[in-house]
This record gives sequence, C-alpha cells and structure tokens, in this order.
Amino acid sequence: MAIERKPVRRGGIKSAGYDRASRILEIEFDNGSIIQHTAVGEEIARRFLASSSPASVYKDTIQEEYTLRRIR
Repeated sequence: MAIERKPVRRGGIKSAGYDRASRILEIEFDNGSIIQHTAVGEEIARRFLASSSPASVYKDTIQEEYTLRRIR
C-alpha cells in the first residue's frame, strides 16, 4: 500500500502522510529512512501534519505510543 506523503521539511522530517482507512502514519526523515506507525488516530495524525514543530509532536505524542514498522 502506498501512502501519499506531503513535504514537511522541518525538524529532520522530510515528508509525511496518513492513510485514514488503515490508520497508518508514514514518515520520511531527512536521512532517507521511512517508518510507519500503526493504529494512529486521525486527530493525532492531523495535529502532527499541521504542526509548526512536527518533530516535537512526534517525540511527545507518537514515537513511544504507536507500533513502529521500518520501511527503509
């Protein structure tokens, strides 16, 4: 399944996207790694994607709370 990511370019995050149907948040970092977090609620994903400091939202709200799968 391909998730459409949009440019973020802040806080070490290059791009990110969210699939509402599968509740997967996909994040591409500046170093080229891509990860997916599963079972992420729509409101959490929206806050992350709209944030002026997405790295802080990621560390505070997502990183330790949701299962991570490394894509690349």
